[in-house]
Amino acid sequence: MSPSQAFALRFLLPATLGGLIALAVLLFAPEWVYPDHKSTSFRWLEHPASSELNERTADELEQNADTLANDQWHGPVSYSNAVNTAAPSVVNIYTRKLVQRKTHPMLNNPYFERFFENSPEPRERMQSSLGSGVILTADGHIITNYHVIAGADEIVVSLHDGRDANASVVGSDPESDLAVLKIELAPVTPIKNQQQATAVGDVVLAIGNPFGVGQTVTMGIVSATGRNKVGLNTYENYIQTDAAINPGNSGGALINAHGELVGINTAIFSQSGGSEGISFAIPADNAIRAMNDISTYGTTIRGWLGIEVQEATPDLLKSLRLPTALTGLLVTGIVPNGPAQQSGLSVGDILVRINNEDASNARDAMNRIAELRPGDAISVDYLRKGEIHSTRATAGLREQN
Repeated sequence: MSPSQAFALRFLLPATLGGLIALAVLLFAPEWVYPDHKSTSFRWLEHPASSELNERTADELEQNADTLANDQWHGPVSYSNAVNTAAPSVVNIYTRKLVQRKTHPMLNNPYFERFFENSPEPRERMQSSLGSGVILTADGHIITNYHVIAGADEIVVSLHDGRDANASVVGSDPESDLAVLKIELAPVTPIKNQQQATAVGDVVLAIGNPFGVGQTVTMGIVSATGRNKVGLNTYENYIQTDAAINPGNSGGALINAHGELVGINTAIFSQSGGSEGISFAIPADNAIRAMNDISTYGTTIRGWLGIEVQEATPDLLKSLRLPTALTGLLVTGIVPNGPAQQSGLSVGDILVRINNEDASNARDAMNRIAELRPGDAISVDYLRKGEIHSTRATAGLREQN
């Protein structure tokens, strides 16, 4: 026997036999090696059976659906229900007015006038414009913007169902750009008023008649509330939205996802003349209050304090040798025998609180006083000669300019 054969018999053969025995033990009697291991057979790793997977997936989807259904932030896929609810209450408004045509001065000269005797140039022409409106009552009261119907000689309202009616002006409030119309037509569908306060981020839809193409719906969100330094009107408290509003939308409805009235579309901020994502609407509560006042009294009823104020800026306070950190409204004028003078206020006082609210913003303070009714009490905290004083005034009636 050769040395290599002797080596194989002495070492390789025992090693091979030992490996085969060890493999057999692991495969058929693993409990001999792992005492805690139960007698099982090995199997390949695999995905769960299709039935098991489908059952588990269905359970997970059902749980997710329940979670979404209970989630207050889950919005609808379509807003058609909201539009169908509100659209019958939004009308198109067409106005016509007679305007004087400008003529060349030479046509007034008797010498040249004789050349145009057979074809005189008309002195007047009819001017047409369009807008939108919202039906607020079942007896035909419609709210729109004052600038839509200002100076109109004829106003025609076109309803969503195709009916037309001539409208009369009940009254207007140019200082807030609102007007109330009345149509003698039945039946009409008044719009629903919102039940919850408007919040930034709410989804809103604008319904109107842009460019006269017909009733159109655009969508956006509430970008801001309480905008009062836009410079459009005396009284401003706008809802800002990025819903597209264009010429012809004025006076139309801004609604929420439930089809409820949020505001009256009024104006846009634009450098091109088209929508650039900054639009303004008058809050529904303000519009409804104006409609009720105009329908009852023929005008809006606003509280009045009878003062002129200027916001106390750091530069102004420094010139008066007062702490620049102070905030308030400096009284610069007082109406004789007005509510402010009767309460003891005088020029030079700095109003710091009105009805227990901060008085650092002149526009905001004016709006809050205007929301009061004549006879309502107004509590005022003011600074005079370095000391804080308090007084009570009785709101008067502010007359429209």
